[in-house]
Amino acid sequence: MFRLPAMSLRTVLALLVAACLTGLPASAGASSRIKDIVDVEGIRDNMLVGYGLVVGLNGTGDTLRNAPFTQQSLTGMLERLGVNTRGTSMKTDNVAAVMVSANLPAFATQGSRIDVTVSALGDATNLQGGVLLVTPLMGADGQVYAVAQGSLATGGFAAEGEAASITRGVPTNGRIANGAIVEREIDFQLADLRSLRLSLRNPDLTTAQRVATAINTYLGAQTASADNPTSVQLNIPSAYRGGVVAFLTDIEQLRVQPDLTARVVIDESSGIIVMGQDVRVSKVAIAQGNLTISVSETPQVSQPSPFATQGDTVVVPRTDITVDEEEGKKLGIIDGSISLKELVDGLNALGVSPRDMITILQAIKSSGALQADIEVM
Repeated sequence: MFRLPAMSLRTVLALLVAACLTGLPASAGASSRIKDIVDVEGIRDNMLVGYGLVVGLNGTGDTLRNAPFTQQSLTGMLERLGVNTRGTSMKTDNVAAVMVSANLPAFATQGSRIDVTVSALGDATNLQGGVLLVTPLMGADGQVYAVAQGSLATGGFAAEGEAASITRGVPTNGRIANGAIVEREIDFQLADLRSLRLSLRNPDLTTAQRVATAINTYLGAQTASADNPTSVQLNIPSAYRGGVVAFLTDIEQLRVQPDLTARVVIDESSGIIVMGQDVRVSKVAIAQGNLTISVSETPQVSQPSPFATQGDTVVVPRTDITVDEEEGKKLGIIDGSISLKELVDGLNALGVSPRDMITILQAIKSSGALQADIEVM
């Protein structure tokens, strides 16, 4: 009798479970992998930050009299190198004080390299061509986890002449690829865990329950449970003890259908509107129009007749006021329980601009006819 290997059986079972859970063919592409919608507890980046000096600038660094911290840092650095500059007046403009930031990846090993971002702190105008000197990068606990140094690459530039100047991008911000060396590792023993949590990137009760159901169906045991809309608790099965990586590798490929909250996101500053597919509107009537009042001044000069013995030349005001109430605008009716496409088509049929549409959506929400949350950015 022909028998499939154990891993092949698991793979086939995972595909069947995913197809059953979504109610769609496995190749439909409507579902998402668990690894794409959750984060695993403990597998995370850590923020690092440091303060340093960039040297070698072409006269675009900090003005020392305006940035005393730059002068103090320069003096301290030179003293550590055996040069005494205290009491002297330094006028160099080739040095800039900067903040250096980086993300320390999970399980980064000692000696590995990470990228760093360098940002001007004083009144430097351009960091192009600068070199960052040795800068310790610290975590939230105050410990040094990496050391950065290297030549900057800026994404912008600045040029100026006697009567004109041009700036493209942000020349006071730069990046050093592989510019920091990891000096300290963060101790986290993933393989020794007996339980862990999956954190949903978009918290939702239905999605959390679907993830737990998919994992339990695949493993054939009650291993996962949805504790809240944010996390799913996992108990490592005995077959995977000491093999948490293999366990996560198996379950992260399972597919589930995420459920989304009906939401309308509005950015009033730019007039951008984003609506989810589950947004629904009850039957409502909408009228859109603007009251426009135009006031124009056309002063006229009044002069006395020729050879008149009396009279003065005066300016006579002439004011013309026009009121436009856009009387041609009529009520438009939007039927209830319409789809997102029908809602957009209905609003577009009214001839409204994006900014008017923002006001209309907020008014529909206030009337109780919009079955969705509105988030204003």
